[in-house]
Amino acid sequence: MAEAADFQGMSPSPARRWLRRTGTLLAGAPLLAGVLQLPSSPAAHAAQTAAVADATGSGTVDISLDSLTPSAPTEGDTITVSGSVTNKGKQTVTGAHVGLRVGPTLQGRVAIDDAEKRTGFQLGPDPLEVGGKYVEKFSKLAAGVSQHFSISVPVKDLNLDSDGVYQLGVSLTGRTAAQPWDQVLGIKRTFLPWQPASADTKTKTTYLWPLISTVHLRAETGSDAQQTPVFQNDDLAKEISPGGRLDQLLSLGSDLDVTWVLDPDLLASVDAMTRNYQIKNGDTTTAGKNQAVAKAWLDKLEKTVADKEGEVVALPFADPDLASLAHNGKDVTGSLSHLKDATDVASSTVQTILHVKPNTDFAWPAEGAVDPSIVKVATSAGADKVIARSDSLRETGGLTYTPTAARPIGGGTTAVVADSRLSTAFEGDMAKADNSTLAVQEFLAQSLMVDLQEPSKQRSIVVAPQRMPSVSQAQTMATAARALQDGNWSDSQSLSAAAKAKPDPSATTKVPSASSYPSSLRKQELPRSAFEQIRRTQSTLDNFKVILTDKSRVVTPFGRAIDRGMSTSWRGRADQARTFRNGVESYLNDLTGLVRLIDKSDAKLSGRSATIPVTVQNNLVQGVHHLVLRLTSLQPTRLQIGNDAFDERPIQVAGEHSQSVKFTTSAKANGPVTVVAQLFTDDGQAYGPPVKFEVKVTEITPTVMLVIGGGVLLLVLAGFRMYTQRKRAAARQAEEEQENTPDTEGGTEALNGVNTDAQGTVDTTEDTERSKDGPDGESTTESGADDPEHPSDPTPDTAPESTDPSGTGERVDR
Repeated sequence: MAEAADFQGMSPSPARRWLRRTGTLLAGAPLLAGVLQLPSSPAAHAAQTAAVADATGSGTVDISLDSLTPSAPTEGDTITVSGSVTNKGKQTVTGAHVGLRVGPTLQGRVAIDDAEKRTGFQLGPDPLEVGGKYVEKFSKLAAGVSQHFSISVPVKDLNLDSDGVYQLGVSLTGRTAAQPWDQVLGIKRTFLPWQPASADTKTKTTYLWPLISTVHLRAETGSDAQQTPVFQNDDLAKEISPGGRLDQLLSLGSDLDVTWVLDPDLLASVDAMTRNYQIKNGDTTTAGKNQAVAKAWLDKLEKTVADKEGEVVALPFADPDLASLAHNGKDVTGSLSHLKDATDVASSTVQTILHVKPNTDFAWPAEGAVDPSIVKVATSAGADKVIARSDSLRETGGLTYTPTAARPIGGGTTAVVADSRLSTAFEGDMAKADNSTLAVQEFLAQSLMVDLQEPSKQRSIVVAPQRMPSVSQAQTMATAARALQDGNWSDSQSLSAAAKAKPDPSATTKVPSASSYPSSLRKQELPRSAFEQIRRTQSTLDNFKVILTDKSRVVTPFGRAIDRGMSTSWRGRADQARTFRNGVESYLNDLTGLVRLIDKSDAKLSGRSATIPVTVQNNLVQGVHHLVLRLTSLQPTRLQIGNDAFDERPIQVAGEHSQSVKFTTSAKANGPVTVVAQLFTDDGQAYGPPVKFEVKVTEITPTVMLVIGGGVLLLVLAGFRMYTQRKRAAARQAEEEQENTPDTEGGTEALNGVNTDAQGTVDTTEDTERSKDGPDGESTTESGADDPEHPSDPTPDTAPESTDPSGTGERVDR
């Protein structure tokens, strides 16, 4: 926030001003004496000047402040400052002592910033030592050696007058062989907030306490009925184990008045760990053993938030990266629907696991950085409040104080602007006691200064720290928050209450432009390709789920895995994010491939009609339905499937079973024909790859040709025989008529000369022979209904509706 007016209207008392001036003169006396004693030689003068520069206030001695208690003293307290001094120079320091320097009060928040940045000792800005018995002496401090110190001073001896933020310096004064006079060889500055009595109007402070982690669960689950969850590693168990990061956050936060900000994915992951679970690392899968740890952590969290329904905020599932969505994903089809889905499932997840109803009205972009597109995306899923930060939504109206966090930004949306100085106070390496102590003191100083800016004006301030603080950061945050709650200038309140506070009319409500979004944050965003990959995965899932008899076994784990692919926790870990998304997509493709057509070899079709079997295999543990199998002939003029170019059959296959479907075919001409088998969903979407094979149609086979040829030859031979027999008979008859022509007297003889058999039957061989021919000598034999059928016209072996396996003797050679 702009700190145009950090002026408090306070100044030191006349007595303190006199003491400060006197102290400045006294502190300068040794230096003046040293200057008067400089050697006359130019070389010696240069050498001693360099030595003075190296020693006086230049950090020859390093000072570490390991603790300062109490952090915000009141009347009657005794301040104890502990730490260590380390001689970083090459000369031994003698006659040294460590002392405290308190005052003056600082005028505004910018003054605190400036004092924190100063290095080295300066006679004017740095006050005099408290002195007297409140020092710790060292006879000597050898080069490279460290010494511990601890100084305790009653507050009454610090001459703290008016309320305010005082500078507190810890300095080491000593001598070296090159400069044998007392001089300040090192100093470390911090701040001492002084508000001994309760402020007339206290600042209302909201401290967000985030329970957020990285992605731990894979999309993969076990094939058993319980769908055993599979974790990428066992890191989550380490975080929730005693002393772990999440365990510390929970333990520390349970004693504080804070607003819990939860990622439902974390809760779902820990809940999954309470039952049987597996850990898969590469090709190695092991059984998880931390069920008891997971149950203990969830039980403790449930008890902690049981009576804090208004102080529990649930982010969308897996904490999706709103800025990445706004800048790179919103134009990719379906991306925003994932945010809506993640928001919808957030509340039910928290209620199911913790039995408390969370607030889902808040969206929290990474580091509170906003622009118009981020606000639009953040509120697209139902949230109407956006947690921003004051270094993004900056004050431009020249306010003389830090305004209340809440302010309307249009469209019914409220921006809850967290204070950037307070929110970023603990982002450094808090594992070092010195850094932790200084961070706590600066945090309290800034907080008190907010209240002192406008003592009569009630304001609400929000602190939104880093999403995943380390153990040492969490411990430092807790120390500061506890001191703030025990202080006399601040009261705690929930985030919901802060959002409802009356906005300052002069506070900015203008959302910064997209060009003002920090480039450092933009470089960490998920690329457009990530959202395109997510779209492909979702499309595959949509196509897959329609055929499943138990959709929840697939839709739920993959839906949540897709949400995890958009998590804010992937910032700065682009390679890991890509690996995770690839794993989700690959595993889904493997699952869909378990329902497939069995490859077929080329076939031979002999005859006019036959059946072709096609087998569908389902290796899933659940059944599939709503599938259609289509068999298509690419050359229907040569081979028809059914009565057309293709035919279809509905498919329903039980889990871990196969089904063979038979299609009737009709041959129209000889030759090879390409046939394609393809599965489709009910809505006409192709499912899985097609299976192509070749059918060689041979309607008239060589054997049939030999039979027909033999028959023709027999007919020809029979006709020739009949012709020769008639010709011989005719010749014989003519000869007999010529030889036996009867005369008148021979008529009776001729008649009596006719041959008869023993029974008197007439030999009618010729007539019998003639009776086989028509009047014109043609055959009159007709093809009856009982004549044998044509060899190329067999009845189909298998009825079209049969789903039984092909029988022996079918006219399909596979």
